[in-house]
Amino acid sequence: MTEKTFPENTPPDAGERLAKRLARQLNCSRREAELYIENGAVLVDGAVVEVLSTRVHPGQTVAVAPGARAEPVPPVTLLLHKPAGFTVGDGQPSAWDLLTPERWQQGNTPAPLKMLSKHFQNQEPLLTIPIPASGLTVLTQDGRIRRKLTEDALFMEQECIAQVQGRIAPEGLQRLCDGTAIAGKRLPRIKVSWQSEGHLRFALQGIFPHEIEAMCAGVGLELVGLKRLRIGRIALAGLAEGHWRYLQPWERF
Repeated sequence: MTEKTFPENTPPDAGERLAKRLARQLNCSRREAELYIENGAVLVDGAVVEVLSTRVHPGQTVAVAPGARAEPVPPVTLLLHKPAGFTVGDGQPSAWDLLTPERWQQGNTPAPLKMLSKHFQNQEPLLTIPIPASGLTVLTQDGRIRRKLTEDALFMEQECIAQVQGRIAPEGLQRLCDGTAIAGKRLPRIKVSWQSEGHLRFALQGIFPHEIEAMCAGVGLELVGLKRLRIGRIALAGLAEGHWRYLQPWERF
């Protein structure tokens, strides 16, 4: 994520720390000054600055947006439509590179959030899907969401579409449903159905998407594509591939 800064940014060792200047100007604490900056409420020569390490010269104008408050930025959760081949771990191409303003899909939310640089710090990916797979990916700073998707992971239904090729074994669909598709391993019963020719719909509960490949292989099918459409009550819906949006305050997994 590229942080916003003012056009004539000064060398790192020049000028005065913005937070120090702001604290003196507002007669507030340094921490309060930093909170104004993190909230995107500070302007230097008319341009928004969110970088705490920014330095300013005496001749530059520093102002705070009207109505701004020195409050911590609430944690956010990001929903990304990860393309196939992208990783949320180390390596390239990286899904982290997709979290840009240009790829933010706001939709028709009645009260859209203000995008801040702080929103892209310390994001943790949860319920990850295999690198070759595409679809709904969750990244969060919110401890409540982290606990929900960790503690309830086995009870959270995930809907995936598997693109397959080959000839399914006799009673193969039933074996996928009753948890006996992988020899020597008993899986929970789930719902599996044909969505169309060459595409199986999996409603997973107690099974994670990375096990679908072995399940398909166990009934004579080769998995050639996988897309996650939903986690709990949160669906991919109209989120375009390679784009992201905020989880809204009223949405629940």
